[in-house]
Amino acid sequence: MSAGQRRVDIVVPVYNEEQILERSIARLVEHLDDQFPFEWRIVVANNASTDATGVIAERLAGGDDRISHLHLDQKGRGRALRAAWLASDADVVAYTDVDLSSGLTGLLPLVAPLVTGHSDVSVGSRLSSGSVVARGPKRELISRCYNVLLRLVFAVRFRDAQCGFKAVRADVARALLPAIEDEAWFFDTELLLLAEHNGLRVHEVPVDWVDDPDSRVDVRSTAMEDLRGVRRMVGRFARGTAHVDLGPLERQPLADDFGRQTVTFGVIGLVSTLISLGIFLALRDEIGAVWANVVGVTATALGNNWANRRWTFRRRSDQDRTWRLASTLVVFALTLLGTSLALAAVAGNRSAELLVLGLTWAAAAVLRFVFLRRWVYR
Repeated sequence: MSAGQRRVDIVVPVYNEEQILERSIARLVEHLDDQFPFEWRIVVANNASTDATGVIAERLAGGDDRISHLHLDQKGRGRALRAAWLASDADVVAYTDVDLSSGLTGLLPLVAPLVTGHSDVSVGSRLSSGSVVARGPKRELISRCYNVLLRLVFAVRFRDAQCGFKAVRADVARALLPAIEDEAWFFDTELLLLAEHNGLRVHEVPVDWVDDPDSRVDVRSTAMEDLRGVRRMVGRFARGTAHVDLGPLERQPLADDFGRQTVTFGVIGLVSTLISLGIFLALRDEIGAVWANVVGVTATALGNNWANRRWTFRRRSDQDRTWRLASTLVVFALTLLGTSLALAAVAGNRSAELLVLGLTWAAAAVLRFVFLRRWVYR
């Protein structure tokens, strides 16, 4: 299908934006006419404005059949995007903030990977190395702290969850949107978390960003709302209720990825070993070698298992969750039993204990890798 036959719907969510709506839409139309190779439509998603925003949107829609006005009776950016995207019959759905803080030159790079089928979700990033950003220190600090939190808690790959510049393949959007619970500002983060959790490819585009000095976003209340959303998603992932049935849209893993898995498993194992060894040496004289080993190995077991699931075997799906948990617990118990018995045989001799630890931990790691690769995450 040629580029001109593909259509992109660009949603502009608005609430009481009578001062800038007409000017922003004019800029957007000019850019799309001059530099956008796909068919397009602009949807002004008016969520419960109380000023003249609706009147202006109707006038714009009446003057250009490529512009439409969607009115909602309730506030919420997430609610507006959900309604507009689900009503769309385009190939790709996108959105940009009405202030056009994100440079429009990023629009084509944003949607192109989705049109080609290379990616499923595309996001603008103000925190990528190639981005050019002008905004105040308060917002910069809050944004960076929030996105670091996401990376620490969920091990996500994307850098900027909140940038008001995103696009999704329409078929992917129809699969993901029913699973998103938030209707406001956390909608963006939840969309990205669910996309990555279910194995979809998220493409990130560096943007040129200039903060709107007239922005009416309450930074404090939005930040608190985001933190509540993070807490909710932690619980959702822990309960195993974040799986989305993608059907034919699901990306299939490679048939074999032995080299990358081996190196990643080794790096995670080295970090875990150093931590366990430090705990063992700190506790050995106090509680004995066997119990020091039990504490040291147990202390890193959960993190090691999570890291290998996330990075070595790249599994996020909630399917077969019980089987995987039971299998890894069995592997952990056998590893602990083997190292403890070996230590008990040489207890009292520090050099022998360290030698036994090195040999048994290494052997257990090899057996664990084989077991995880061939049975648990096959």
